[in-house]
Amino acid sequence: MLNLTFLNLKKTLLFVVLCTVFSACSWFKEKPEIAEVLSKHFDNKLYNKFDTAIYLPIFKAKLEEQRKGFLNPKLISAFYEKNMYLPKLVTKFYVNGQLDTLKNFLAQSKADGFNPEIFNHAAYEKQLQLLNRNKFATIDEVYEVIADLELNTAYALNKYTNFMGYGSINPRNFFNRFYIKTLRPDSLKMDSVLNTESLVAELQKVQPKGKSYAELKKALASYRDSVGSDDTPEIKAIKMNLERMRWRLPQQTEELVVVNIPDFTLTWFKQNDTLAHMNVCVGGKREAAYKEKMKAFLKSGKLDDKPKNHETPQLFSVFNAIQVNPIWNIPVSIAKSEIYWMARKDPYYLSNNNIKVYYKDKLVNDPDTIDWNKYPREKLPFSFKQGSGEGNALGKFKFVFDNSSSIYLHDTNNKYGFKLANRAISHGCVRIEQPLKFAELMVKDKGQYDRLRMDVDLPPVDTTKNAIFKKKLAKKADTNNIFQLKPTLYAPRKSIGVFIAYYTAWADKGKVQFRPDVYEYDPILWQALKRYM
Repeated sequence: MLNLTFLNLKKTLLFVVLCTVFSACSWFKEKPEIAEVLSKHFDNKLYNKFDTAIYLPIFKAKLEEQRKGFLNPKLISAFYEKNMYLPKLVTKFYVNGQLDTLKNFLAQSKADGFNPEIFNHAAYEKQLQLLNRNKFATIDEVYEVIADLELNTAYALNKYTNFMGYGSINPRNFFNRFYIKTLRPDSLKMDSVLNTESLVAELQKVQPKGKSYAELKKALASYRDSVGSDDTPEIKAIKMNLERMRWRLPQQTEELVVVNIPDFTLTWFKQNDTLAHMNVCVGGKREAAYKEKMKAFLKSGKLDDKPKNHETPQLFSVFNAIQVNPIWNIPVSIAKSEIYWMARKDPYYLSNNNIKVYYKDKLVNDPDTIDWNKYPREKLPFSFKQGSGEGNALGKFKFVFDNSSSIYLHDTNNKYGFKLANRAISHGCVRIEQPLKFAELMVKDKGQYDRLRMDVDLPPVDTTKNAIFKKKLAKKADTNNIFQLKPTLYAPRKSIGVFIAYYTAWADKGKVQFRPDVYEYDPILWQALKRYM
């Protein structure tokens, strides 16, 4: 039994030794797929000599040298580790011409405002040409070419699909009042691109599909043809707004209300149809030298030193309520900076403007008797609400959506602002010029719209409801029955999104519309983008 075991051990050791020898002599070695692909494509036996053992150290050294330049170095390293550091992309996409397609897309990125060299276009084109010539004297000359082409393919594909599909920057890193959680490429998305079975499909997938983008891209080409230089304010503006259009909203809705801050307008879209277009008033621009003044305020703590900043934030949400005859919960900042002073100046200001005062959440019955000299602005213990009615600053309609900034769209009792050229005059919320039309588009049905109309003392469209309307008016007019106006909530139709955007240039019927950079955001954006342009 012992002799038999010893004999088996000797056979095993002999087999191991033979395997080692044969391996060292390259016997029984499998030809790598890249060798078969290139050998067959070029009808050149030289590629059959492709030795993975020689190639891998060359590729690994180049990967280590270049990995920091990738958008996601860990992802790239993991991709190649999983694929045993073999040239997977070149193997899959060189012979079928898809690497040439990638090269063409990189060159065409100039039409989208990019400098193709941020994707290493020229070097990539040379590497493809070098392999296309098929003029290698020895197999050793092939290894570096394949390694460079493989890594450049991964680099260009990763960066191009990210930049075209999601934008070259994350706007939340550059703008304090950009509150949209734009979609950004994560590791899973980038890994799926590298593992794709169709490189062309991935390149086509990331192209911005919107009509507005296509029109502005066409306008960029036209301006370049007429000017002959990219170094003009108009072309820079077009490039910046193409980038803004590449930022992807967190969700798609059936209908979208777009407020464009620099244009002071609102447009309601339903797919390719425009349901409404109207003027709006947006938040006022922050004070000059805002940063310096804010530093001074943080040191002193005095409200008199606090600079004003009422800029309307950029955000996205979905409407969830219509409030008719709204109550205005006056923000603390407005209470301290405006209401406080008006109440000190005029003891009847609060009652005349239907403003109720609360102390520790309890209603103050006679606010006109408050001695405001006892209460410093910095530690004002009161909160304020303006009741429903004609004098309410929110007018008769408030359109509500979830957001962290307490921003909403609303009517106003001051219609004069809509006649101004510069309508950046509000405290941050968006005043709309035609609130009744807006409400009509938002309600679920005609019956709901008639109820809404009657709540604001307008006759119903359905004349069979006139008797109900007259009763409502009589109740309000009856002095023996004190009628107190209260807000009414209505549920809007589902899937109506609201996008408060910032576009300083766009194309309309072949002509580019430029608008003043009301909040001075363009210089910040250009500073972030210019290295890619």
